[in-house]
Amino acid sequence: MPRKSRLTPASAGMHLARLVGAVALLSFAHGAVAVAEDDFFTQFPLVIHCQSNKTQHAFYISRVSEDGVATYVASDRIAGTISLDGHAKAIGSEGAGTCVGKTLAELRASGQAYDLKH
Repeated sequence: MPRKSRLTPASAGMHLARLVGAVALLSFAHGAVAVAEDDFFTQFPLVIHCQSNKTQHAFYISRVSEDGVATYVASDRIAGTISLDGHAKAIGSEGAGTCVGKTLAELRASGQAYDLKH
């Protein structure tokens, strides 16, 4: 003989609420662990200021890849990359700007890198 469900609409709602809460908690906990292990954004400046062709540009951090290479973008569809221990490189252009070839330490020392204070 089949067993009848004893769930009422109220108890079904409570079960659903518990399930949603548990999933949200697990998602938050998993995200916190991932951020702690791969928190590259705190190691890179939020903005890097460069001059190219007599124009001042603000390059904003866009992403950091798994291997620790940060991509910065500015208006006019120009971009560049830099790693924690490497030199700035232009993407898709010859790049004779004031940032190309500098390390993060050099960009910070010259006042071209702006870190987010938190």
